[in-house]
Amino acid sequence: MRVSVEADGGSRGNPGPAGYGAVVFGRGGTVLAERAEAIGVATNNVAEYRGLIAGLRAAADLGADAVEVRMDSKLVVEQMAGRWKVKHPAMRPLADEARALARGFRSVTFTWIPRADNAHADRLANQAMDGTPVSRTAAVPEDAAAPANAGDATGVAPAGAAGLFAAPVAPTAASARSADPGAGGGSAARVATGPARTSPAGWTGALGTPTKVLLLRHGQTAMSVDRRYSGRGDVALTALGEAQAAAAGRRVAALDGVDADTPILSSPLGRTRQTARAVAEATGGSVVVLDELVETDFGGWEGLTFTEAAERDPDLHRRWLSDTAVPPPGGESFDVVHERVTRARDRVLAGYAGRTVVVVSHVTPIKGLLRLALDVGPSILFRLHLDLASLSIAEFYPDGNASVRLVNDISHLA
Repeated sequence: MRVSVEADGGSRGNPGPAGYGAVVFGRGGTVLAERAEAIGVATNNVAEYRGLIAGLRAAADLGADAVEVRMDSKLVVEQMAGRWKVKHPAMRPLADEARALARGFRSVTFTWIPRADNAHADRLANQAMDGTPVSRTAAVPEDAAAPANAGDATGVAPAGAAGLFAAPVAPTAASARSADPGAGGGSAARVATGPARTSPAGWTGALGTPTKVLLLRHGQTAMSVDRRYSGRGDVALTALGEAQAAAAGRRVAALDGVDADTPILSSPLGRTRQTARAVAEATGGSVVVLDELVETDFGGWEGLTFTEAAERDPDLHRRWLSDTAVPPPGGESFDVVHERVTRARDRVLAGYAGRTVVVVSHVTPIKGLLRLALDVGPSILFRLHLDLASLSIAEFYPDGNASVRLVNDISHLA
């Protein structure tokens, strides 16, 4: 099935309150899907990419295999065509995600259109910024697919082709966003893509190309030698810890799919950044800090042994061990950590869809990511052991499925 996608994004302030809109058209301008969402404070370009991503996802959900994308963002069209480099760090993960989605179709073309001809998507983006999100998908009739030459010069749905929805979207105020830099004459680009659909992943039935997450715990520290609660305290690796990190780096570098372009994401603490740098030295890559990967804040128990904490706060310590909603004194509960780790997982999947990613973190965040992959309850926090510099591997599929491939492997330390 061939469809056309029109997408738009805007920011009232650039940066400022932002939102995107996307619409999928079928044969004769029939509206098959609409998406609109506010995304908080962001720039025009971020919102434009978010609109493109939403439109491509909607097209994939409809089962399209060929997509014509029409946008009034010269920047996005030229970057997706490969003629302009993606220079801004905040834009690269979004461009990577859009390219990964595009690879799921048999063919994708990108065409620049004037803003006046992108009225439907612009209206949806403004509706989102006004506080009304949209997520509607029509049942697709057999004749709804756009023909091979779908799309007229304007990209506007024909009059009377309001779509298959019961209620059309009401128009909103005119767009208040700033203009995209470099908007000019029309341009079109064809992007070579892979097969229309990825085959199911074996007997699991998971669909699409997974994001493979290599989960590496940091090496030894003086706190871990004494088995003390080590949360936000910024302690360095011991000499053995540095050797463990180097061995883990060599192990990661030897894995299939890992090269100098493989993202290495690290907790902001020194022990993880040291370990991540050892991985970067082995792979030739670079390290990006992701704050959500930081260890649990153990508050008043920081630096204490298990016995010392239990003796200091016996009732609280006992409740903490049985209830993940209970925080240490002045610290954060495991439930709060899990919410933070879930945000980290979502950022990784959005920014590096379909790629292999190295995550260097701590016991609790790694257990949390494995918990998400296994879709199990919080008891895993107390039943799973992770050694220093251990490697675990989880794959997250775009359809929501996941697969845990490896847990607590320390063969590289032998």
